Amino acid sequence: LKNAQIDLQRYRDLLAQDSIAEQQVAAQEALVRQLQGTVQADTAQVDSARLQLSYTRITAPLSGRAGLRQVDAGNIIHAADTNGLVTITQTDPINVVFAVPDAQLGLIRSRLAAREPLPVQALDGTLTHTLAQGNVMATDNLIDAATGTIKIKAELRNPQGALFPNQFVNVRLQTGTLSNALVVPSAAVQLGAQGSFVYVVKPDSTVTVRAVRAGASDGGVVSVQGDLAVGDRVVTDGADRLREGAKVEVIAPASAAPASAASAALPASSGSALRDRLTPAQREQLQKMSPEERRAYFSKLRAAPASDTPASGAR
Repeated sequence: LKNAQIDLQRYRDLLAQDSIAEQQVAAQEALVRQLQGTVQADTAQVDSARLQLSYTRITAPLSGRAGLRQVDAGNIIHAADTNGLVTITQTDPINVVFAVPDAQLGLIRSRLAAREPLPVQALDGTLTHTLAQGNVMATDNLIDAATGTIKIKAELRNPQGALFPNQFVNVRLQTGTLSNALVVPSAAVQLGAQGSFVYVVKPDSTVTVRAVRAGASDGGVVSVQGDLAVGDRVVTDGADRLREGAKVEVIAPASAAPASAASAALPASSGSALRDRLTPAQREQLQKMSPEERRAYFSKLRAAPASDTPASGAR
């Protein structure tokens, strides 16, 4: 093409000098146009080949976790294949859907309307390890009449991939902050015919019933209002065997006694007589037992004859 264009320019110069026929110049012009068309056709073929080559590399439209591949090397695939090559699920961010009581709906909607963040935490099965954190995005448009709950959707940051799609998690929703609230372990709050109450251990090691009104909870503690003060010792274990004025013996460390970090207490029937039979090593081991292990241990001692030597360690 370039040679033809150069020759065309020479022919035009010669034609201007009236050295060649005009027909020869017209023929050269036609040749140039023909070669230009050939170049355009070749360029189109190159573009088509480049496009076909790009189809051999598939780029995902999103970032996420790839599942098991549906095809193997050497398989023939088509664009219309329903199974595709692999399924990719977005994991960061990831959404979680959970239900809350409809009584909380007003507070949640008011904070969303004010564009205030509603923090959400996803916890593992033990409720001790936070897997991911985020904020509430939206609420459902209807309440489940059977359960009295409404679904909430939250978006969680998941950079480490701790959460998987369709995974079951425990969710903690922070709807507000209480200042100077009195809290006790959730296990200390009992429900009776007159409402909620706790057993408080008095200085003489007897228990008395104090009516309380339970409020917001956070993990293993719940805020309460009522005839209870900071520093009161509350019973968190064995409350089903207690009554007003019952004698108890606190076997948890004294540092765990205040209401803000409530102490566990057992009835006197598990206490002094049986405890006197324990060796110092067994008493020390008793302090390390969980409430369930202590109950089983004392039950075994109560069932054993007085002359029997108590077994060391937990059952």
